[in-house]
Order: sequence, then C-alpha cells, then structure tokens
Amino acid sequence: MPPAHPFDVEAWQDAGEDDKPKEECGVFGVLGVTEAANFVALGLHALQHRGQEAGGIVCHDPDQGFNSARRFGYVRDNFTKQSLMETLPGPLAIGHVRYSTTGSKGQTAIRDVQPFFGEFSMGGAAIAHNGNITNADALRRELIERGSIFQSSSDSECIIHLMARSLQRTIPERMEDALRRVEGAFSVVAMTRSKLIGVRDPLGVRPLVLGQVADGWVLSSETCALDIIGARFVREIEPGEMVVITDDGVESRFPFRPVSPRFCIFEHVYFSRPDSIIGGRSVYDTRRRIGVELAREAPVEADLVCPVPDSGTPAAIGYAQESGIPYAMGIVRNQYMGRTFIEPTEQIRNMGVRLKLNVNRALIEGKRVILVDDSVVRGTTSRKIKEMILDAGASEVHFRIASPPTAWPCFYGVDTPQREKLLAATMSEEEMREHLAVDSLRFISLDGLYRAVGESGGRNAKCPQYCDACFSGDYPVAPSDQIEKGFELKAAE
Repeated sequence: MPPAHPFDVEAWQDAGEDDKPKEECGVFGVLGVTEAANFVALGLHALQHRGQEAGGIVCHDPDQGFNSARRFGYVRDNFTKQSLMETLPGPLAIGHVRYSTTGSKGQTAIRDVQPFFGEFSMGGAAIAHNGNITNADALRRELIERGSIFQSSSDSECIIHLMARSLQRTIPERMEDALRRVEGAFSVVAMTRSKLIGVRDPLGVRPLVLGQVADGWVLSSETCALDIIGARFVREIEPGEMVVITDDGVESRFPFRPVSPRFCIFEHVYFSRPDSIIGGRSVYDTRRRIGVELAREAPVEADLVCPVPDSGTPAAIGYAQESGIPYAMGIVRNQYMGRTFIEPTEQIRNMGVRLKLNVNRALIEGKRVILVDDSVVRGTTSRKIKEMILDAGASEVHFRIASPPTAWPCFYGVDTPQREKLLAATMSEEEMREHLAVDSLRFISLDGLYRAVGESGGRNAKCPQYCDACFSGDYPVAPSDQIEKGFELKAAE
C-alpha cells in the first residue's frame, strides 16, 4: 500500500521507499557552562543525522533542581524557542536525538523519548543511550517479575531499573553495576545533580568523545558536534571506559573485563558525518579512500562518475580521482524535502524518489554513467534511481557500492530490515545486478573496506578489527533476544 500522504517522509520510509539503514541515536552532554541546555541543543542539532524522530534534554540547576523537555520532530523546530529553553536552566545538561531501534518503530510515544530520568535515594539521575541492548527482553522479564514498572517500550529503560535495584552507594557505582548486566552495544551519557558521566561498552561499538569548552566539559557521539559549540576535542572515550566528570575534572575507570574492541565499521561508511573524526581518521577521507579502493577493484569504461547524494559523494570523488573518469553532479538532491499539503493523488504517489532526487538531464544524456552509492539494502531506491538515469537518456548505468553487500541485520543500534528482506541475503552479486537491471554492479570487498579504514593487511578473519556483522554475519555479541525468537546465526565455517 502507498503511504497515506505523498510528501510524508516517514510514511515513505515505512513503505520501503527509503531503503537505507536508519541512523541510530545521538547523545550529547555539557557540564560547567552557563545555560548548558543551549549548548546541548546546538550539539543535538549537529547530531540530527543520527536520529530525526524526536529529541529530549534534561538539565539541573542548583536552585530549581531537575527540569526536562521531550519533543517530537527536529531539534530546530523545538529547542530553538526561547520560551522552551528558559525552562531548562543550569550549568549541567544532557540530550538525545532518537531514531527508534527498539520499541514502537515509527510510532514513537513521548514516554519513549530520552533522556530517561530516575529518582534514587541518593538523588536524581538521567541517562541517554546510543546503541542496542541485545538481552533487553530477558532483563525486562526479570525486572517486571521482581516488581519493576516500565514506562516505555525502550530497551534503554532497563538500565534505570537495574540501577534502582543495585545495592551500591553512589550513582556512578550503580551505573557500573547495571551495565555489567547489559549485553550488546551502548554509549551512554548520564548526569546526576553534579556529575556528567560517559560510558562505552567493552567492544566500543558506538562512538563517544570528550571535549572541552571554556571551563566546562562536553561528551558527544561525534566530533562534529563539538565544532558547533566551539569546543576543543580532547580524546575518544575508550572502549570499556567510564568517565565521571565534575567541576574538579575528569575521573576515568575501566569497570568491565577487557576484550578486543570492535568499533562499528558502518560508522565510517554511512552513519557519521563526513566532517567528524573517528579513531584519529577523517570520515570524509576514509570515504574517499573507499572510492579509490572501489576504482582499483572494479574498474569500468564510462564517461562520468556520479554520486547518489549525499552519502555517496566522497566515495564518488575517490573513484573519479583514481580512475581518471570525470566527476559530475548527475543527481541533485532537493534539500527542502518535507511535508506539504498537496492532495495524495496516485500520480503524485508514484513520483517516489523523484520527490527527493532529480537527474541533471543535460549532463547525463548519451553518457555511460557510474553511480556511486554507500549501500544497497532492499534495492528499491537503487532501482528507481537507475530508471531516472535511463529516462534522462543515459546509454549505460553502472553501480559501484561503497560497502560490501548488507546480508545480515544489525542488532547493535541500527534499524535494518529482517534478514529475508535484505537483497544480499538471498541473491548473489550477479542476481542483484539482474534484479536492478543495470549494466554492471560491484561492491567493495570486505578487505578493500578494511584497507580504506587504515588496515593495510585487510580484515583479520581470526580476530576482526571492527564490528562488520551486517556484512559478514560475524556477531561479536550473540543477539540472545533474537536467537530466542528464532534468529539463526551464520553456520561455523
């Protein structure tokens, strides 16, 4: 069924019109500045690409105590209003932007919007979580049986309830206690009345960085959000590290058993903003290098290299540089795509991707075109883009994909479809080429992707340097809730 409204972005996504993996979440916190919530609002705006459903801010003021605001929609539409920001005073605040990876997908209730807040015997605490808890169902059942009353459908609320049941004396100690029970991926930003707390899971699947602004401190999912408030990047929070920040400075501890880190490699490919720095590497430069590797692995004679905007752009630049084929903006994105009130006629519904992307016909006509995109998940968008390019008069269409085939779902904080809906789970590369009806289709190899992120020897099969489960089926943490529901892991080779 087509969506009820032709320009309802969320409805098109639910209908499969946008078949990209959905961003996870973004977290941000500030301590030691006047009106900290204003800094958090700016930080969340820079992290908007990580979640567009809803956002929230919790703050603390010595005179007024804790205050919070949670809203649906974009940061710019809510947390830029003076009347709202005046209700969020104080020198300490944390915030969260959300795309639901658990809970009511596409039907977010306000009670699901983070940060979550709990009042404990030693004072209040708020928590914002990026990632996914893979044993949340089991924890939830246990907690409910023991008397916990859940307010949301989010897996993140388990952390608050586990903290409430801990016998430890301080909130940071209770958080340590709680997170030791949690499996999966988590980058957490939390706060008490006087402390800003950051934690990464032992594998370090999701990013978290530390910055300094004036006399204050900042925690953020990405470095690009430090830039917007003029903060100085200090360092990344290490996998398995907890930092407790007060006016006296930063205290670091490592409460978890150490393991080999497995940062999400798809952060380099797609999720993080290209102007962020991850692991000391520019995300933009990594994506450009992916294009260079693609050109070496999968050359083809053509007239133009065109990105599928915007996430395919750096890889397309790298492909053009390495191949010597001219780079061109053959597809232009409508930057103002949003809701309108045009009646939903069948003709308008069928426009689909054309509402967001338009082909530069004068450039494309009669040309052999290489389209560079970041990923192919279901393939619905790729087919429509190919049809648009052919309609504009292209003589050949060649797809080059800046990631390996996505053949497995992610359970660590990314909303990917069930495995049977992933094109690469049921088709070979040649079958996908036939399905998309293009002249050629090539994905970067897993080793090529590893070389692009700085691993010159490629992927270490015995001990992979990154989490690449969506490509390899090699899950570093068993998704126990999903296995209980019947999900089958990849057979041992």
